[in-house]
Amino acid sequence: MDVDIPEPGPKDVLIKVKAAAICGTDIHIMEWTPFAQARLKPPVIFGHECSGEVVKMGSQVASLAVGDLVAVETHIPDEACFMCRTGLQHICQNMAIIGVHTDGVFAEYAKIPAVCCWKLPKDTNPDLGAILEPWGVAVNGILKGEINNRSVAVFGCGPIGLMGLGSINAWGASQIFAVEPSETRLKMVPRFAPDAVLLNPAKEDAVKAIMDATGGLGVDVSIDISGNPKGIQGALAVVRRAGRVSLVGLPSEPVTLDLTANIIYKEARVFGSTGRMMWGTWYEMQNLMESGKFDPMPVITDRMPLADFAKGIEMAAGGKAGKIILYP
Repeated sequence: MDVDIPEPGPKDVLIKVKAAAICGTDIHIMEWTPFAQARLKPPVIFGHECSGEVVKMGSQVASLAVGDLVAVETHIPDEACFMCRTGLQHICQNMAIIGVHTDGVFAEYAKIPAVCCWKLPKDTNPDLGAILEPWGVAVNGILKGEINNRSVAVFGCGPIGLMGLGSINAWGASQIFAVEPSETRLKMVPRFAPDAVLLNPAKEDAVKAIMDATGGLGVDVSIDISGNPKGIQGALAVVRRAGRVSLVGLPSEPVTLDLTANIIYKEARVFGSTGRMMWGTWYEMQNLMESGKFDPMPVITDRMPLADFAKGIEMAAGGKAGKIILYP
């Protein structure tokens, strides 16, 4: 559709979208799943992972300038609730999400709250800016505790999982297990974590393989990024006693768990993880990029015009692509 270019409010900026990426949330919206039906009130422009150039600013915006290249943080905090005022803006009590509760970035121009803009160096590849948000989802889950010199299992090696594996590898994990039923995605893992043990749960008992490889102890850290009930169950099963589990993936159905065996008796530390810390997670990503130890760009497997978004979403839903970038 042709729509009017949005007008930024006092605390907003107008960006010209340079690159946008497809997320699993966009697949839910396109398929109009119960998740989408419960949250969106059409008509709405969806899409939330992007980078763009600031072309207009609201009267109260002092942190940015016209011409700045920015990456977009998806979560819009109210900046007034208890969570925001205690440093946890990313779990604001009145959270709104770009491309869900407000018009998003699958467009030529987008109105973005200035509080959600992460300024990038001018020479940054816009494609990189578009994948920082999903990379941050992995980083937030990974850094709920120590990762250096720890054994780590990652369940789910889609784009977020792959970037997570690259981060874990760069931060010096001692042993890495990658669990993923898609052979296409499993074959991508060595580009991000060359020494990871690859396990396909559709072909083998991944839990048994991890327990055998750790002498029956289990891993220090287990991270589920799949959201699949079997992945979540596996992540809890393989973590050692007093180990740490981060649950990042969003299950679309209830998950049955043996709390007694896998959490209570183990004294496992289980963290829910959503979005990215504003802005702690983003600084962690910046530090890792500047170190030269990890480049997330290989997660991008396909690029196409925004007009082909339906084709891109179909490819992403099929599980045979990494990140797909759309250009308005």
